Amino acid sequence: MPAWMGSIRVRLTLLYSVLLFGLAALVVAGVYVALSRDLDDEPVSENINVTQLMVGPDGRVIRQERTVRAQISGLEHLVNERALEKLRNYSFASLGVLFVASLGVGWLVAGRVVRPIGRITDVANDIQATDLSRRIALGGPDDELKELADTFDAMLGRLDHAFDAQRRFIQDTSHELRNPLAVMRTNLDVVLSDPDATADDLREAAGVVARTVDRLTHLVDDLLQFARHGAPTFAHEPVDLADVVGEVAAEFAGAAADRGLTLDSAAPPGLWVVGDRVALRQALHNLAGNAIRVAPAGTSVRLAAGRDGGWTWMAVEDRGPGIPEAERDLVFQRFWRKARGEDAGERGSGLGLTIVRQVAEGHNGEVRLASEEGRGSTFSIWLPAAPDGPTPVPAAPLVPEETVPTQVG
Repeated sequence: MPAWMGSIRVRLTLLYSVLLFGLAALVVAGVYVALSRDLDDEPVSENINVTQLMVGPDGRVIRQERTVRAQISGLEHLVNERALEKLRNYSFASLGVLFVASLGVGWLVAGRVVRPIGRITDVANDIQATDLSRRIALGGPDDELKELADTFDAMLGRLDHAFDAQRRFIQDTSHELRNPLAVMRTNLDVVLSDPDATADDLREAAGVVARTVDRLTHLVDDLLQFARHGAPTFAHEPVDLADVVGEVAAEFAGAAADRGLTLDSAAPPGLWVVGDRVALRQALHNLAGNAIRVAPAGTSVRLAAGRDGGWTWMAVEDRGPGIPEAERDLVFQRFWRKARGEDAGERGSGLGLTIVRQVAEGHNGEVRLASEEGRGSTFSIWLPAAPDGPTPVPAAPLVPEETVPTQVG
């Protein structure tokens, strides 16, 4: 079959023509049959009054009238046959003209119908992976084709946003990986280029390299977490936030003691949510790790969870330097780091809080921050409570009531 026969326009044209031709043929055939029966039943013979004049013997004209029936059935049949033959000829000619006309009309109508599809195809062919700014912007009535075009435009918008986010992520990641590598290269070049370098210099350079490698390892681990939690693949299972708080508190007990911190935890059992246990644990792990890193020795870090109405929450409170108000909207951005208050070797990857926000929003919740400079910060994750979970005894809240979310994100 030729390639042009496979086009939608040709198939629509043929379908339109066949349907129209078939309908017209049925109508003509019905008219022909009905007319032929009607002509066969219609009598043409009739009675005729005949006046006859005769001359009598006496020479008078005698007028005589009588009625006779004219038998012209043969003429009647001939007239009917000729009428039906002309009807057939005209019908066949009309059907032929109608079929040709239907092809033309069908071609025009089909072209108008598929024109928006051609526009969608042209835009799709013009789009390149590096330029997703084109849109179809199809006008006209709100029919199925416009709905298709609008859906395609919405998909292009999502793809454009995703590609832009991916480009920015790659740029940021490249920058973050380049800095530690530059630090290692600089320290090694300084030591190796100094002929008078001592063993202490070498050990110091090796220490810098070791700390930088640890930072790179941490960064790569966070990148993997960021990529995994950025995809909507969270499990849906019952999770008791009290267990999550207990596990994270036990994990950081040693690190807190090494830094001279007091680590407290408070979470009554029965704080049920539906979600991904591993992801929620990772989110609280990131918050606790940040708090222990910034809290001064001799202070305390507190982990807690509770329930408020239809929401459950878990939070981490520290007595660190706090976050300036101007920076509170920035802390959840990718690769953002506090410029002061942390040793360069102890800085995080800049992805921990971004992962926390992704996990919270992926569970139809949100993360909140309450901070005061010089007194510390409280990060809290608010999640919808499981509808059939038991109501626990509320723990002492770490965040003010005005931070309770008013809607699911």
